[in-house]
Amino acid sequence: MNETTWRARAATTFDCEKRPATGTRGMVVTNHPLASAAGAEMLAAGGNAVDAAVAALFTLTVVEPMMVGILGGGITHLRLPDGSHRIIDGLPTAPAATRPDIYRPVSETLPTYLDTEGRENAVGPKATAAPGALPAWCETLERFGTMTLADVIEPAIRHASRGFRITPFLHECIADTAADLAKDAEIARLYLPDGAPLAAGARLVQGDYAEVLRDIVREGVGALHGGALGRAVADHFGRVGGFLSLADLAGYRTAERAVVRGTYRGVEIVGPPPPSSGGVHIIQMLNILEGYDIRSLGFGTAATLHLIAEALKIAFADRKAATGDPAFVATPVARLLDKAYAAERRAAIDPDRAQAWSAAVAMLESANTTHITVADADGRIVCSTQTINSLFGARIIVPGTGMVANNHMYLFDPHPGHALSIAPGKRVTTSMSPMIAFAGGRPRYALGLPGGLRIFGSAMQAFLNLIDHGMTLQEAVEAPRLWTQGHTVEVEAAVPEPVRDGLRGRGHAIVVLPHVASGMNAIEFHDDGTMTGAACWRADGTPIGVSGGHARKGVRFWPDRAKPA
Repeated sequence: MNETTWRARAATTFDCEKRPATGTRGMVVTNHPLASAAGAEMLAAGGNAVDAAVAALFTLTVVEPMMVGILGGGITHLRLPDGSHRIIDGLPTAPAATRPDIYRPVSETLPTYLDTEGRENAVGPKATAAPGALPAWCETLERFGTMTLADVIEPAIRHASRGFRITPFLHECIADTAADLAKDAEIARLYLPDGAPLAAGARLVQGDYAEVLRDIVREGVGALHGGALGRAVADHFGRVGGFLSLADLAGYRTAERAVVRGTYRGVEIVGPPPPSSGGVHIIQMLNILEGYDIRSLGFGTAATLHLIAEALKIAFADRKAATGDPAFVATPVARLLDKAYAAERRAAIDPDRAQAWSAAVAMLESANTTHITVADADGRIVCSTQTINSLFGARIIVPGTGMVANNHMYLFDPHPGHALSIAPGKRVTTSMSPMIAFAGGRPRYALGLPGGLRIFGSAMQAFLNLIDHGMTLQEAVEAPRLWTQGHTVEVEAAVPEPVRDGLRGRGHAIVVLPHVASGMNAIEFHDDGTMTGAACWRADGTPIGVSGGHARKGVRFWPDRAKPA
């Protein structure tokens, strides 16, 4: 198939592997069917989108343990029925015992810039930062939900205590990390029984973790952040040489932040601010691309993909200036969101030739994360991206708890003297992009995905698919993607060879990969009140819509005054 044929067929050049769901009372889209079912259960029981989202997240800690846990953290973008937005920042922070030179870096250049001697910042107890997931989820539920903590945790306890079937995806993740998992007796006991990775279809029971969840039901967030459970965690890290202490757990505080906003062809795009780079750079790239007729250039053509690649390179060249904990790093957000600044950058793009854009060393970021998108009929939308960073985090379990520790210390620069160097209390940086788009002042799309540095570029391309190329939501989340941060250009295998040749002809070095980033979960809001939910093939994503409702007033099983005809 040549590029002309590809361009003419546009959104029909690939087959969607999954099917969307529809609903009127609510929609839950997560990266595991049991988590989506847990959220839908809350909606069916009369709860709102926040209840559903928190239930789904707790369930994901059981059924997607390689991606998310209460010893992790993340960002939640909440839109309320009154039209206001909240960004709940539960990102982990560097423990008080850390300092800029706690690790010994092994390199000054990519791709090993973040690596340290003994992999201490990536695997084992010294890799764990102070977690923020549990306080963020519990506070969000208390402020904006309607159900009790016991209600929303019940599905997670059920699946942890009874067990659930391992998916092929989870099996592959266990197999990929088996060498590290085998070094920790607790995590190996669960995921490497008899020394081999749990097979797809095997049942995983997490009794210790079920008891931890019951403790949280009884004691709330304080169980971990200051209580007996927290003391057990801190004592373990003290014994094995980690930095995390009870004071770090008890002293953790979430942060609430204002959203960043922009527009693309009349559609308002709303997302998180730093320390997430997602919202800022998605809007920046859309501002740059708004100056081109992307629709006429066509989906998936070399001309379009070239412009996307150049916009990505510009964003990464600017990323260091905008990404960081705003309590520690000055962030020129307003300039990066300015359409005039985008015009300056656009003017330097050569439409026929790849360029090298000035950039500092770009940080690496784990692709192993999870994302949920949830909405209810009253106008609440919850977009939440959560992670323990790498697959199975630090690849250790705190004995007797079933909790997988994060390895968020790997996201700091191990070299002293830089904006992203380690400092006690500093929040990690992230590319998380829980985004919501509005048309005519009404919600139109909500989406997000896992994928580390590849998150915000993938989310941006989804908006192009929807706004410029007129794709359905299912097509938009499954469409082939591209990514670069200024070196090679990664393209998915579904991009045809003639298009790759067109990119090579413009000077891009092409690498073909099975996938770019991971499973996107999205909701589209229609004018008639219907919602469409879609999840893509890159993870175990499942949309579940809730429709129907109560019986019509006055209906009885057999009306009292009914008489035979």
